[in-house]
Amino acid sequence: MATRRMLVIGDSDSYVKWGAALASRLPSDWAVEIVVLASPVQPSARQLEDALAGSAFAVGQVRVRRLTDLARVVAELRPDAVLLALRGPMVRVVIRAIGSVPNRPVLLSGFPGITIPAVPKAIVYREQTDLIVLHSRHEVREFSRNAERMPVSVDFGLATLPFLNQPASATATASVPVPESAAPGQNPAAADSIVFAAQAIVPRHPDDRIALLQWLVETARAHPEKRVVVKVRARAGEAQTHAETHDFGALLADGELADRWGGALPTNLVVEDGPMADHLARAVALVTVSSTAALEAIAADIPVLLLDDFGIAPRLINTVFIDSGLFGDEGDLRAGLFRRPRSEWLGDNYFHGLAADDWHERLEQLVARRDAAPLQLAPQRHNLRGGRLRRAWDRKRMLGSYDDSVAGFLAMVVAVPSLWVLRRVRRVVRAVVPAPLLVPLARDSTPAERAVAGEAALR
Repeated sequence: MATRRMLVIGDSDSYVKWGAALASRLPSDWAVEIVVLASPVQPSARQLEDALAGSAFAVGQVRVRRLTDLARVVAELRPDAVLLALRGPMVRVVIRAIGSVPNRPVLLSGFPGITIPAVPKAIVYREQTDLIVLHSRHEVREFSRNAERMPVSVDFGLATLPFLNQPASATATASVPVPESAAPGQNPAAADSIVFAAQAIVPRHPDDRIALLQWLVETARAHPEKRVVVKVRARAGEAQTHAETHDFGALLADGELADRWGGALPTNLVVEDGPMADHLARAVALVTVSSTAALEAIAADIPVLLLDDFGIAPRLINTVFIDSGLFGDEGDLRAGLFRRPRSEWLGDNYFHGLAADDWHERLEQLVARRDAAPLQLAPQRHNLRGGRLRRAWDRKRMLGSYDDSVAGFLAMVVAVPSLWVLRRVRRVVRAVVPAPLLVPLARDSTPAERAVAGEAALR
C-alpha cells in the first residue's frame, strides 16, 4: 500500500500536544510532518518539548512557519490530509491560506479536551473542514445536533482522547481517602503527590482563584507527608491557548496576600510545570475544577476530586461531569477525600473503548474520495458581513504582529474603534435588558435540566 501523508499544523501548546498525540495514533503506513504556526500563542521551546512528550515526535522534527508559507508547504509536501490543530478562529484563517492549493488535501480539525457544552461557534469556525474529531459519544451527539440546526454539512469522527494511556476500568463511585499506595502501574516509592490541575480561565474571578489556593494551602498543612502540587501550563511570559490574567504562581508569591495563607507557605506546597503524565506518575490523587487532566487521571486509575464550590455551569466547563460521581467541595479536599467515577458515566463520556473509535476509518474514506476526484472546498456560510475587510481583521486578530500586511493594518484601524463602540453598546444593553434566567445545576441534575441550562447559556 502506498504511504499516506499527513501535515499537522498547530498553534498553541495544548493544540500542538493534541495534534501530535492524535497523529501518533495513525497506522504505520502514514508519514507525518508537524508545523507550528508563528503566532502570539506559539509555544516556547520548553512548552514544545512538553507538548511532544509521549508522542511519536521530537522537537527537532517540528518546523515553525508563517501563515504566508503554508500554501507553499502544502504544495511541496502534497499531503493526503492536513490536521488543523488550531484554535477555532485560526482554523478559518489557515483554510483561507491553503484552501486554493490544487487538489487540496482532506481537512480535519478538532479539540484538545472537553467540548461539552457544544457551542455552535465551534462548528462555525470549522465549517469548511471535512472532518471534526471528537472524543466522546456525548460530544458527537451534541455537535451533530448543532450541525443539523445551523445547518452545516460536516462529518464527525470519534477518537479516544490520545492522552489517555488506557481505557478506564469500570469502578463504582466512592469517596476514598488520600491513598497510601500507588495506583496500578505506578512506582510506589514515587507516588507522593496531590496534584491540582490549574486552568487559565476557570475559575475566572481573582477572588475565586485566591480562595482555591487557600484551600490548597490548608490541604498541604493537613497532609504534610504529601506534596501538594499546583501544576501550571505556562511559566511567566509563556503563551497559552487561553490568556491567563491571574496566574496561580504569581498569586501565591504576592506578598499582599500573605495573610490569606495564614502565615508562611508550607514547604510541601509547590508550583510546577512540565508534562501532566510526569505529574500523574507521582500522583496519589488529582484535584481540579474541570481540566481534561481529570480524564487522564481516571485512565491511570488515580482518584479525582472535581471542586463544585463555584457551581456547576457551562462557563465552568464542568457540566459534562454531572452523574460522574467525581464532584466534591473544599471540605473534601482538606479531608483528602477523592472519588472514582461511576461506571455508567464512563461509556458515554470519553471512555467508550478503542473499538468504538471511527475517526481513522472516516479519514480513509475521505482520502479515497480525494483519490477518485478532487475535493471541493465547502463555501463559508457564516460571519460573512464585512467581506474582505472582515477577512483581513480575522487574520490580524489571530496573528497580531506576525501579520504585517497592509490590509491587516487597515482592518485594525477600522475595527478597533468600531469594537470599542460595540462593546459599550452591549454593556448598556446588558444593563437595561435582564439577562436570561440561568438554570442552577447540581451533581445529580437530570438530562432535561442540563439541556435547558445549555440552551440558556447559548443565548
